[in-house]
Amino acid sequence: MMTAPSADRAAAAVAERAPGFVPRVGLILGSGLGGVADRIVDPIAIPYADLPGFPQPGVEGHAGRLVLGRLGGEAVACLQGRVHLFEGADAADIRLLVRTLKRLGCEILIATNAAGSLRAGMAAGSLMMLADHINLLPMNPLVGPNDDAFGPRFPALDEAYDPVLRDRFRAAAGAAGLALTEGVYLAYLGPSFSTVAESRAFIRLGADAVGMSTVPEVIVARHCGLRVAAISAIVSPSAGVETAAGSEATSHEQTLAMAARAGEDLSRLLVAFLERLSNGDRR
Repeated sequence: MMTAPSADRAAAAVAERAPGFVPRVGLILGSGLGGVADRIVDPIAIPYADLPGFPQPGVEGHAGRLVLGRLGGEAVACLQGRVHLFEGADAADIRLLVRTLKRLGCEILIATNAAGSLRAGMAAGSLMMLADHINLLPMNPLVGPNDDAFGPRFPALDEAYDPVLRDRFRAAAGAAGLALTEGVYLAYLGPSFSTVAESRAFIRLGADAVGMSTVPEVIVARHCGLRVAAISAIVSPSAGVETAAGSEATSHEQTLAMAARAGEDLSRLLVAFLERLSNGDRR
């Protein structure tokens, strides 16, 4: 049986900075969505550089901090920024980030991302809850010897996105007066944005939104027994996808600007969801 000293060491370093704090929910904030962390009450912020083995994000809009505290009354551990495969990150980096949340005591992972719309009418600035995903990344983070300390060799992903948590998000969105669509997220490597032909191919595969992250984290989380939900902030139509406002060239600057706008609604949604958990709805 393999051990996981890196996740244990990182969790121990966190415990030294926040003794006795046990988060129930882990959050991963995507491009331009780091402002959600600003709403955490009594925050303890730890730079990734201070945590053994933690990778350093290299993309603008990813602060690279672990923020502990309470959001919506619930104890959370928030990864303010992620690393991407296109940056040169590898499977071990992604495993460490997620498994550290598990070692800290998290039971639920909520992943967020900025994504391009593949569905006509799903406008920039809107929120989409992931119902499923398609992995077109050139890897699976569980390739290699299995770490039995975390999970089985062949984890099931037929309910990668927890149905009960999705029900809770629908209820939270309704209570907060927010529109929340649902769909399939497709992950590909990047960092170039998709071509028109690629967008058409993704649509034929059944995808509703496309991005460059999230799926590896979800796989690792399910492997180690975390319940998962995920929300995409739609920042632009993908190439060749027409919207009511027409289409325009996609850029990272546009991604950050639209994610910041969508981040306000995302913050409200997360707070409403976490308030329900904090008030006893822990199904």
